[in-house]
Amino acid sequence: MIEVKNLVKRYGDFTAVRGVSFSVRDGVICGFLGPNGAGKSTTMNIIAGTLAATEGEVVVNGYDVYEDPIGAKSSIGYLPEQPPLYPDMTAGEYLAFVGEARGLSGDKLWEAVDRAVERTGLGEYADRMIRNLSKGYRQRVGIAQAILTDPEIIILDEPTVGLDPRQIIEIRSLIRELGRDHTVILSSHILGEIAEVCDEVIIIAHGEIAAADTLENLVNRYEGKNIVDLTVRGDAETVRRIADSVPGVTDAEIEAKSAGIVRARLSADRGTDVRETVFFRFADARIPILSMSYEETTLEKVFLELTKDRPESPADTVDTADPAVPEILGTPEPTEIPAEPAEPSESAEPAEETEPAEPAKPDKPEKPAKPAKPGKKQSDDDYTPLFGG
Repeated sequence: MIEVKNLVKRYGDFTAVRGVSFSVRDGVICGFLGPNGAGKSTTMNIIAGTLAATEGEVVVNGYDVYEDPIGAKSSIGYLPEQPPLYPDMTAGEYLAFVGEARGLSGDKLWEAVDRAVERTGLGEYADRMIRNLSKGYRQRVGIAQAILTDPEIIILDEPTVGLDPRQIIEIRSLIRELGRDHTVILSSHILGEIAEVCDEVIIIAHGEIAAADTLENLVNRYEGKNIVDLTVRGDAETVRRIADSVPGVTDAEIEAKSAGIVRARLSADRGTDVRETVFFRFADARIPILSMSYEETTLEKVFLELTKDRPESPADTVDTADPAVPEILGTPEPTEIPAEPAEPSESAEPAEETEPAEPAKPDKPEKPAKPAKPGKKQSDDDYTPLFGG
């Protein structure tokens, strides 16, 4: 029903969406999950045809959003995060206005309005001014305008934001009902909401797809894993060798701290508790365990892991394929080094020629300076582990 391929959206030097590709099947409720600023609303605006993409392709119900925008938009009902309501109209008047704007008239118009009012539970509120409605009922009016023409696809951007618990339950129930007859894309940063109503999940972070699968597959893939987090006194190399020797450990993150302290985070197979084996392996190697904690990975923790912050790099904010990038990055530097050209003072011209090349010298030593920390190693322990790992 929806095909998105290599979608890119840039705002100047900032890239909000980076090569996003996914598809949504007909007749499913698909959750679009991610933290604030991840690129959810930008992607949904592009799918709905209200925002142009920098690059990429979007096909909705067989219509290319750029080649046939009318066909694509006629297949979509869209609720933005801020519903586009007119507060000086009643709910009924507003829905009639939207219906006329979408080409309905006569009996078909009022039949569509009555159907949308009934499905969204507006009923007695249809004749009230929108400005006098609560936040929850304004959301209902926004959803009513999205489903007014009975479109094949309904896109809802944060439909429960700002609602009280009772209103959230009612809106979720409405979304599940809509999913019986429509393809629904539901955007949210609340994991519980996605798990409550969605069949499939797309997790987006930093403008990229972090995971895309059915909710059941995501649960089976990630939930139930065991993690042992321990702090020991020793050297990182020996700790890694011990961790790799423990049966059932699938991944080990080793981090050397100060004064010979090492932190190890061990991930184990589902249903496998490796704490006892880990304890005896380190005891056999005479490496004292200073602390040990145990936790099970839930889908919520997977979401946090997939969407965690990452260190910025120049590629995150500037298109490195642009041949002008080195010049742009280098332009501020010459103003900081006015005294450097003083050595070749015999003529002004050579100084001007060397000026663009000078900024590159301070840049290069600074970048390798950061990885120098992970490169530090504690001196090798002169003890040989007895377990033979």
